[in-house]
This record gives sequence, C-alpha cells and structure tokens, in this order.
Amino acid sequence: MAQKIKFGTDGWRGVIAEDYTFDNVRRCAQGFANYMLAQGKKGQFVVVGHDMRFSSEHFAAAVAEVLAGNGLKVYLTQEATPTPVIAYAVVDKKAAGAINITASHNPPTDNGFKVRNNTGGAIDPEGLIQIETGIPDDIKDVKRKNYKEAVAAGEIVKFDAATPYIEHLTRDGLIDLQPIKDAGLTVMVDTMWGNGMGWFPRLLTGGKTRVIEIHNHRNPSFPEMKRPEPIQPNIDVGLKATVDNKADVLLITDGDADRCGIGDENGEFINQLRVFGLLAYYMLEIRGERGDIVKTLSTTNMLNKLGELYGVPVHETGVGFKYVAPMMTETNALIGGEESGGYAFRGNVPERDGILAGLYMLDFMVKTGKKPTELLKDLFAKVGGEYFYDRIDSPFSGDPEERKQIIRDNYPATLGGLKVTEVVTVDGFQFKMEDGGWMLIRFSGTEPILRVYTETRHKDKVKAILEDGLKVAGIK
Repeated sequence: MAQKIKFGTDGWRGVIAEDYTFDNVRRCAQGFANYMLAQGKKGQFVVVGHDMRFSSEHFAAAVAEVLAGNGLKVYLTQEATPTPVIAYAVVDKKAAGAINITASHNPPTDNGFKVRNNTGGAIDPEGLIQIETGIPDDIKDVKRKNYKEAVAAGEIVKFDAATPYIEHLTRDGLIDLQPIKDAGLTVMVDTMWGNGMGWFPRLLTGGKTRVIEIHNHRNPSFPEMKRPEPIQPNIDVGLKATVDNKADVLLITDGDADRCGIGDENGEFINQLRVFGLLAYYMLEIRGERGDIVKTLSTTNMLNKLGELYGVPVHETGVGFKYVAPMMTETNALIGGEESGGYAFRGNVPERDGILAGLYMLDFMVKTGKKPTELLKDLFAKVGGEYFYDRIDSPFSGDPEERKQIIRDNYPATLGGLKVTEVVTVDGFQFKMEDGGWMLIRFSGTEPILRVYTETRHKDKVKAILEDGLKVAGIK
C-alpha cells in the first residue's frame, strides 16, 4: 500500500529517504499535473524551482519529467532560487503555476513540495484538496518523459529567474535602491545557508553601504542552528556578528528566503510580530500608501490599531498563505503576513518575500535616518504602548483530533491571571483576553508539533500565559 500523502499549510513536507522519496515526489507531481489538466492547462508552462537542501535539484528534475510526461511544459530554474523569485517568474513567464522543491524552515532531515497558482500565490484550500485527491496510489500510474528528451524537445527549459525579478523591483516602483546604496549603512545578513545568499550584496553594491554575509554557502546540515528558521536560537550567531561588526541592522532570510527576520543595532532580535507592525507602519506613514491589511489570527493586534488610526480595513484569516494570498488578491491588499515572519506586498506577487521585506526595512531606516530601536519606539508611541509576544513549540504523539477534544473539554476562565473574554476556532483555538491580547493553540500544518502562542500588553504575564496554554492542551 502506497503512503497516503497529505498536504498541509503550504503543500507537503517529509523526511528525506523515509517518506520524502523520488517516487513520492513523482506521485505529488502527477497530482499537480492532474489538477492542471483538469483546468485545461495542457501545453502550458509550469515553473519549477528548488532550494539548497539535500538533492533538491534532483527532485526538481524528477518533477519536471512528470510534468513533461503529462503534456505540460516546464521552466526549470537554472540554480537554487528564492521562493519569491520563483513566484514572480510565474507572472513574468505567464505560467499556469509553479512547483517549488523546498522545506523552507524545517530541520535538515526534511524536504518539501510547495505549489503555486498562476498569480504566483498560494493555492487555496479547495485547490490543495483537489491536488491531494489526484495523487495516484501506484507509482505505475505516474507519467514521465525522459529528461534529456524533454529538454531536446523544448518541453523542459532552463532559465534565469533572477534578472526579471530584480528589474521588477525597480521598474514597477516597489523600491528605489540607490538611496540605500548611498546611505553608508553597514548591513549584516544571515542567509541561513539558504537561497537568500548573495542577494543583498548583488542588489546593494555600487555605493557607500557595506553588506556582510554569513552562512552564505551551501550546507544542507545547517551548522550553528537547529533549522533555517529566523528566530532564536537559530540566529544567535548572526546577532553576535551584528555587534562584532558594529552593523546598523541584521537581515535574516530563512532557507528559501520567503521569510525575513530582523536584529537591531544592539544585536537584539525584533520578533516577527513587531516586524509586521513596523512594515505596515512604514507603508502607511512613510510611503503614505493606503490599502487593506491581511493578517493571520496568530499575529499582532498592533495591525488592528494601525488600521483604526489610518482608516484601512484589517482582515483576519487562518494560519498560512493559502488563506492570506487569496484574501490579498481579493482585496488588493497593501500588505499581508503571518506570525512566521512572512510578509507580502501590493505591487508584487501575493507571496511572502524575505528579500523585499529586508529592503523595505533598510528603506525605512534611510528615509527616517533612524536605527531599528528608534523605529520600534515610534511604532509603540503610535499604537499606544508595547506589545509582548512569545511562542512554545511542543512535539506530540497520537491523534490530533483527540488532543483537540482535550482542549475543548478544558477551556480556561483565565490565562496568566487575565480573564478570557472570547474563544475563536477559525484555525485552532484562540482565547482572547481582557487586556486585548490573545493566546492561540494550534497544530502545525507541516510538522507533528503543537504550537502555543501569545501576545499581551503585560510583559510579566507572557510565560504564565504560555504555561497555562500547555496545561489546556494537556501537555503539562
């Protein structure tokens, strides 16, 4: 009996050689091909890209063979390419969609299979179900064409995705790079051994600004970090290097460069929720733009406050860009994002873009003449004070549905001493609290992990709220 492949938040991920095998990747590619063909896309191009994990380029080639075997054509990236660059290539090439071989921020043992639609954005939950349903049980039902034959026939075409993306950034008014080049900043960049390597030096050379990169060659074991996820402790080496090099800021891109982390000039991490608040504030206040904000329920209420102050709608979705991207497209949103550090922007594709987010942070600093700590103070002054956030990830075994029932039977009256005022079950279990904060319990869509998150106005209650959350879930 073939393994049942289940798509999670952003496609499918598995452990290399255990369940993430060439045969299973080919089965997934057949499911995607069936989805494309059902939409009348035969003969159209699909973009295929990959990250720097173990054998990612070979898995990508296997995907290309399957797509070609099903009458689809393939634009295959000529090298490991950031996810946002792959996403833009879909639009630039007028392709029908994309497959990206990457496990993003997962541990080095894993790899993944991301899918995108013709906007370059995430496919909605209904579409993911259709792809999943179309995955054959038997590898014998997968159609393939020999790689060399498909290349010779023009059905697999290697291409450069980087140049059109860079032209798009400046041509379409997303960012003016010259003032950043001329600013004389020292920018520390941690590429986390991933697809972001070389990008900031390439974009910012030719002026007084200096870019210093670390972890900037291929090493699928990701030394000096547990995984290429832009949160502590994975970024501690980068934070220290920021201080050692007297840098003005630390920019961190995750394994596939769709997420961005920020460290301030003192080597202190600015958490993802605060970065989302800063980027929204930059778009609204510094750039003077207006438009909807799309946020997942696991991210900051500072966005709701900014929405009130600037008179823009704020939409709250479930966790994952399979919810954020369709809402951004529907509302022509100014900015969208999630707790993981993934942010997307109007004028670009509806996809997380760690490169553009990093450039916007630099532009924010240049336009205001302020350092990250000063920008954060300005944000807090605008929204009426500080917001405090943290998260605990707890591995668990057993049936998630049984765990969910434990939570339903154990709804708390208080968390960390704060009264619970409402329970929201859009995605997991979110408990809203009397201070305007929240605690969320949900199951990862990519790993067997239960996550407990909180944001509160009370710094001294963060730990107690998280511990109470674990108790509600029956973990402690």
